[in-house]
Amino acid sequence: MTPTIKQLKYLIALDEHLHFGKASAACFISQSAFSIAIKELETALNVQLVDRTNKSVVITEAGRAVITQARHCIRDLDLLVSIASSEQEPLSGKLTLGVIPTIAPFLLPPLIPEVVRQFPKLQLFLREDKTAVIHEQLLDGKLDLILVALPFQMRGVTVMPLFEDPFLLACSRNSRWIDGKSTRLELAALPDESVLLLEDGHCLRDHALAACHLRNADQINRFAATSLQTLLQMVVADLGITFVPAMARDSLTGGSSELELHPLSEQNCREIGLAWRKGSSRGDEFSKIGALIQQLHQQ
Repeated sequence: MTPTIKQLKYLIALDEHLHFGKASAACFISQSAFSIAIKELETALNVQLVDRTNKSVVITEAGRAVITQARHCIRDLDLLVSIASSEQEPLSGKLTLGVIPTIAPFLLPPLIPEVVRQFPKLQLFLREDKTAVIHEQLLDGKLDLILVALPFQMRGVTVMPLFEDPFLLACSRNSRWIDGKSTRLELAALPDESVLLLEDGHCLRDHALAACHLRNADQINRFAATSLQTLLQMVVADLGITFVPAMARDSLTGGSSELELHPLSEQNCREIGLAWRKGSSRGDEFSKIGALIQQLHQQ
């Protein structure tokens, strides 16, 4: 018996959730039908894919190998559908875009309405996560395209650089950490424990450290935030200063905002780029989306 596409998708879902109830719910079928499908797949392949206990699900070594190939099969099937769709009309059908949290809230609001207007037959789905996560999801075929900040080491992808995004110094009004009367902010003069950053794993942290040339470890506060929103709340409370991308300027200032943003004495920036799987047949389509993002940025 040959495994079915549904069975392979169910196995992938089980690997993601490691729970029959949650995996079956994600696939919109009953748990009993889901369990039967996995058992039928094991029978068809004549190998045990899953060790079942009352409290946990463990994927066997053979199951791991099968899941890897199952992901490739599903990705190739999705690619086949995409090729057929793009031959009929470019930028139509489903497209799944991964975006990092330090880009999504600032770039997506103007981008999505323009994508809908210019490409009305395109169904855009969004996923937000750290760069390493969406890069792996891209390689696994879960995403078609990712919008990230560079530099970031990524294998197996084509990268389209879009634009540079300078860093600004963010502080609370009348902050005790900087000289408000100075017209030129010198980063080397910042006090110890004054710089607040995101926790390890966020590329914004690495980019800020590199772009702003922060070499004095004593200036970095030992507390780190898990999200940009938390980081900014810490800055508002004057627990320190931080560095934010210029694309966030309009969202963070104006009106009753308690934040102040200051340009830095040197040009310190990260680069925004679009990436897709190397060799993708939709490269020309993705380049059009990249050109649209560049156009919106220039405006």
